[in-house]
Amino acid sequence: MEVKLAKSYGFCFGVKRAIKIAQDHRDSITLGPLIHNAKEIARLKRDFNVDLSEDLENLEPNKKLIVRTHGIPKKDLKRLQDRHFEVIDATCPFVRKPQMIVEEMSNKGYQIIVFGDKEHPEVKGVVSYAKDGAHIIVGIEDLQPIKLHKKVALISQTTKQPEVFASIAGYLSMHVGEVRVFNTICNATFDNQSAADSLSKEVDIMIVVGGKNSSNTKQLLHICEKNCVSYLIEDEQELQKEWFEGKRVCGITAGASTPDWIITKVQQEILSY
Repeated sequence: MEVKLAKSYGFCFGVKRAIKIAQDHRDSITLGPLIHNAKEIARLKRDFNVDLSEDLENLEPNKKLIVRTHGIPKKDLKRLQDRHFEVIDATCPFVRKPQMIVEEMSNKGYQIIVFGDKEHPEVKGVVSYAKDGAHIIVGIEDLQPIKLHKKVALISQTTKQPEVFASIAGYLSMHVGEVRVFNTICNATFDNQSAADSLSKEVDIMIVVGGKNSSNTKQLLHICEKNCVSYLIEDEQELQKEWFEGKRVCGITAGASTPDWIITKVQQEILSY
């Protein structure tokens, strides 16, 4: 079995930064998963005693708190600061940017439209900076029931697909007097998606490695499925040998929260078939 890796895949800048912050602050707690990869979170717990809590109310006193890469809602951050916790902010700078844009444009009276997944922690954090709330959409069809204001600001979740974002921006430009469009899609996301699209057109099967609760990983799977048989796995143990029967070339890509050590194990397992 021949194996090809996508030209761009795996850890993005924000994830690398967050992992380093966690490793530099052992014996700490992350509020929510630091990144969307359970295996890497388990490694940080094992090797650096970086624990995980989802409970804002019952946090251990005298512990360092690390804010996850996706950020947290503005009110939660203030509560932590008011309770005098030592807060280490590992929010990705590319996630912090849309938070700041939403706050600024909201204060200027713009209606806020966010292209993203309502339940995603990044989006929850971003919309919390909107003075009068925000509309969260996943496509043009979600705009139709909204009473659009004269002034609208459009922002995207960092891991969404650029072509869909562009179509939403085009629709708004035809239906609103003034639209401010902020392309907050991360370059690493675009590069990974473009590389996955290209490689999946050249191979017989694609393996996407990453957390199954990760938005950017699911986007990669969606892109690859358009071009060839594709599977999403979290580690090499989920591979099934029968997937590769009759296949000659396998492509591999990985989500932005997938560490190299997992990707290497997947590659080695496939090469053994």
